[in-house]
Amino acid sequence: MAETTVVKFGTDGWRGIIADDFTYENVRVASRAIAHYVIEHENAQAGVCIGYDTRFGSKSFAGVVAKVLSAAGIPVFLANKVTPTPELSFAVRERGAAGGVMITSSHNPAEWNGVKYKASYGGAGNPKIISSIESYLMKPLADAATAGKIEEVDFAPTYVAALEAFVDLKAIKASGYKFLIDTMFGAGRGYIADIFERAGVPYFEFRNELNPAFPGINPEPILPHIAATQVAVVAEKCDAGLITDGDADRIGAVDEHGNVVDAHKVFAVLLQWLVTRKGWPGDVTRAFNTTKMLDRIAAKHGRKLIEHGIGFKYVVDFMLEREILVGGEESGGIGISKHLPERDGLLNSLLIANVMADEHKTLGELVAALQEEYGEHQYGRVDMHIDEALKQSAIARAKAGVSDVAGLKVLRVETLDGIKFYLENPACAGKANAAETWLLLRASGTEPLLRVYCESCSQESVQMVLKAAQAFVMAGAA
Repeated sequence: MAETTVVKFGTDGWRGIIADDFTYENVRVASRAIAHYVIEHENAQAGVCIGYDTRFGSKSFAGVVAKVLSAAGIPVFLANKVTPTPELSFAVRERGAAGGVMITSSHNPAEWNGVKYKASYGGAGNPKIISSIESYLMKPLADAATAGKIEEVDFAPTYVAALEAFVDLKAIKASGYKFLIDTMFGAGRGYIADIFERAGVPYFEFRNELNPAFPGINPEPILPHIAATQVAVVAEKCDAGLITDGDADRIGAVDEHGNVVDAHKVFAVLLQWLVTRKGWPGDVTRAFNTTKMLDRIAAKHGRKLIEHGIGFKYVVDFMLEREILVGGEESGGIGISKHLPERDGLLNSLLIANVMADEHKTLGELVAALQEEYGEHQYGRVDMHIDEALKQSAIARAKAGVSDVAGLKVLRVETLDGIKFYLENPACAGKANAAETWLLLRASGTEPLLRVYCESCSQESVQMVLKAAQAFVMAGAA
């Protein structure tokens, strides 16, 4: 019987449960495959950068990766401390390295860890690269005649300098705004706080201690995990709450009243500022499950908007082949090509502060201004953890044809990535410049999970449609 492995690289790497399938031996399997890829397809002597987050065992697992690559003759630049993922990606590009390996499981619960591969351009490996790495998973790896040197490096100084150069810290200080910084016990701890401290910007850093258990939360900047952030922003009298996930490549936010500002609104705030204040060239990309407010902003300012499949890999592909201003996804991953072909929650947090300073508006006021100009857009998502049979039944019934959802007539259907129904919504007809109402069903390809997304002109409409969609899915269980 052929030898097999539990290691499988997805769009941004491999993840597993610590001590179950995420073990030292399986990390070695993944590392050998990466070493094979680098030797065969990259300039191996340019070396590989390795970083790690705050999760249990991450530093130790990073050491295992370093030893495997070194034994294969590849020079290694190993982080000397906890590293945000975008910092690791920046180091790969800035050093001209062959690639990078990040030990992290991003926003997953504490019992998870993972291996992300970063390509030489400073972003996630594209599908061709990942497929190539996977092809080497069970191939033996001989030791090189001369081991590669393992050098411990502090990747932070050049990355932090790049962040500070990208934003107007003097304007942020002059604004007088105070910011809550929530690092969710993750790898972003200390970064924005240190930048603000040096710049004299008022701030309050929250959940910044090192705690691999992520007590009471998953390090994902959405509800319910940011409920405490909502309270803290108001209690500390802050003008915005800036939140980064476990490896600091995603952003979340809370306004001055403690209201959650979802990733769609963050993306919209940044896009509006980039086209009006910066005027940098380039198209805009967004994933299939993101707000169509972005389409309206892009159209008003004469920018082409490219809609693509779900996953940041699509943003990276476009950034590598054409001029892209900004691209992003529903989960808070937003990339600005002048910085990196990579999500960067730390940069985007600083940019939100920059937008507030330039526009002389709190975060809540910025969102309200967008809703006024482009029409009210409200959004909701439900993750349905259901068995595989029910998941497949729901998708099959949706594909077979649906005439209405929650009594709302289906106007058209799109199937770029999942099944999206555009609905005729009388409740939106009387609103000026109302958002389109749409519902998206998308099945996970790796687990018994069906995600249901909706956007409409009001939260009432969103909740009504989501409730009807859940009932449609569960009807297959009868």
